[in-house]
Amino acid sequence: MILCFDGGNSRLKWGLADASGWLEQGALEWQELAALPARLAAWGRPERALLASVAGPEAEAALQALLPGLDLEPVRSTGAAAGVRNSYLQPGSLGVDRWCALIGARSLESRPCLVVSAGTATTIDSLDGEGVFLGGLILPGLDMMQAALARGTARLPLAAGRHQAYPRETGDAIRSGCLEAQAGAVERAYQRLPGAACCFLAGGAGPALAPLLSLPLRSEPYLVLEGVRQLALSAP
Repeated sequence: MILCFDGGNSRLKWGLADASGWLEQGALEWQELAALPARLAAWGRPERALLASVAGPEAEAALQALLPGLDLEPVRSTGAAAGVRNSYLQPGSLGVDRWCALIGARSLESRPCLVVSAGTATTIDSLDGEGVFLGGLILPGLDMMQAALARGTARLPLAAGRHQAYPRETGDAIRSGCLEAQAGAVERAYQRLPGAACCFLAGGAGPALAPLLSLPLRSEPYLVLEGVRQLALSAP
C-alpha cells in the first residue's frame, strides 16, 4: 500500500493506493492536519509514503511529525520518469506539482494534452503524444489577479463580481476580465497542440474557469496525486 501526498500552499491532498488504483482520497487544510492520522488508521501501515510539496519545509516537517516511524520520501522533478520526458532547460527547477501533474496526465491519456492547474497561480503545461513535456506558462491565479487590481488601483474594489459577456458593474468587469484572461491563455496554448488533443483541468479555480473553455476538457482534481502514485509504482 502506498500513501501519496500533494502539498499545496493552502491544502494537503492525500491518497492511499495500491497497484490496482486508489483506495481512498481526501483533502485537508494545513491547519486541519491533526485529523489525518485518524483518517489513515483504519488502513494499517503503508509500505511507502511519498510527498510532492510546494508548501515549504515547515509544512513537510509538520506532516512528518504526525507520521512517526514512517519514512516520508520527498518527490523531486527529474529529466525523465514514468513515461514523461522533461524538456525544461534545468529539469530540477520545474515545480514538482507541475511535474507530477504531467506524469498523472500521461498515465491517463496517450494523446497530446494540456495540463492546467488553476490555483494560487495558474500553470498551463503542454505534453505531446510521445510523453515529452514541451514547456508551459505561469500566470497569476484568478484571486491573485483580482487582488492585484485592488492593490494597484485606488478606485477599483476587491469585489466578488460575476462573469458577464458585457459587464456593466465594476465588480463584474474585474471578475470577467480576469476569467477571460485566464481562459484566453489556456485556449491559445491549446491551439499550439496538434489535433485531437485534450485538456486536463485541476485547481480550486477550475470550476469557475471551465464554463469559459471551448475545448475537450477533463476535470481531474487529484491529478498531482496520480502522478505521485505512478512514480511510486515505477520506482524499483
